[in-house]
Amino acid sequence: MISELAPLAPGVSHELRAAVHERFETTVAELVSLASIPGIAWEAFDASELERSAEAVAELATAAGFEGVEILRAPRPDGQPGGPAVVARRAAQPGCPTVLLYAHHDVQPPGDAELWDSEPFAPQERGGRLYGRGTADDKAGVMVHLAAWRAMAATLGDAAGVGVTVFVEGEEEHGSPSFRTFLETYRDRLAADVIVVADSANWAIGVPALTTSLRGLIDATVSVSVLSHSVHSGVFGGPVLDAPTILARLIATLHDDEGNVAIPGLVVADDPDVDYPEPQYRADAGVLDGVRLAGSGSIAARLWTRPALSVVGIDVPPVAVASNTIQASARAKISLRLAPGQDPDAAMDALRRHLEANVPFGAHVAFTPGERGSAYRADPDSPASKLALTALREAWGTDPVRMGMGGSIPFVADLKEVFPDAEVLITGVEDPDSRAHSANESLHLGEFERCIVAEALLLAALGAARG
Repeated sequence: MISELAPLAPGVSHELRAAVHERFETTVAELVSLASIPGIAWEAFDASELERSAEAVAELATAAGFEGVEILRAPRPDGQPGGPAVVARRAAQPGCPTVLLYAHHDVQPPGDAELWDSEPFAPQERGGRLYGRGTADDKAGVMVHLAAWRAMAATLGDAAGVGVTVFVEGEEEHGSPSFRTFLETYRDRLAADVIVVADSANWAIGVPALTTSLRGLIDATVSVSVLSHSVHSGVFGGPVLDAPTILARLIATLHDDEGNVAIPGLVVADDPDVDYPEPQYRADAGVLDGVRLAGSGSIAARLWTRPALSVVGIDVPPVAVASNTIQASARAKISLRLAPGQDPDAAMDALRRHLEANVPFGAHVAFTPGERGSAYRADPDSPASKLALTALREAWGTDPVRMGMGGSIPFVADLKEVFPDAEVLITGVEDPDSRAHSANESLHLGEFERCIVAEALLLAALGAARG
């Protein structure tokens, strides 16, 4: 842990900024090359491309001057090998802390090609943004780490002091199934005083942020059945409701009339100190005119510190092949985001109890639990957090926001459990228009450069600190 802070020497900030800028075009070119590789960790995609992505990251880390660059794996719970992860290290000088820089090189599938304005794996610059799958999430995070390290090493040399370990995972978009085993297997290589996770976002273009809370996540599948087999809707229709209607009525019980989650027993955390203006939220999320927002309280509270439930999939016959049949069964997948402080196991039990208690007309219900991940809440006043906020302020020239994140990064809880004494800082390169996971994902190049400057300043400040 960091126990003593010290200011940077005069002029270092300017020199770091100049070093980042001098090499920025090359950094963007390296990002373009890396984002051209369709490294997807899902079984339905070519595994050789994921290997090629890891090899490209390893080559970039070696070129950046790291020693002992390795491509490592750990087994998944099912015994299969996990995705290829890159670990690169530079030892700390005596008395100086070590920082672990995390990002991931695997990406989401591109989805419907017709929704893209350019080829997803042929990155294209338009209007100051770089478009392509992975340009923001999270190959830009990889390049922030490597470019920040290069700038600091070029500026300070051996005087940097701070130890740096780069850990670039290869299956984050597939749920990080081998992550915990990887941490435990390579604990000695990954041990650090500070961990920087570059997989979040900033508040807005021109306004940086440090993410200080994340919601947790559980998901489950609920099935309802009303008949032993489907029957003719004319011959038998009337006395029995079809399973899709029963399922719809059950799903409707999950929210109250205002749109708040109506499952008893779920945690609601304290409201954030900042708010997310409704017009900004509507624009960022693409809410259609006339659509009333759900829930009560501030927008930021609804996004960051309260539970949120979505139905993310339903299995019923598609319209194209529908017949006049009373469907015997139907099922839905439910995704529930959890407020900080919520135990995922308790939330899963609460969801199960609610569904079983509210299924209408005596229909049979089956509940299948899925994944679960813990929420996270940081100490925004810790020494490392103060250094990060100072670095963000200097890089952008404006005060940063301490923000929550409505999404979940379940492995952050694993990092804290395996390395309990390390401070975790969550940063990111995305902005509200980055559209991660969607068509036309993009990276704002001006913000990208400022992200690199901020991390270079943070690394230099950590080098001036003492553990």
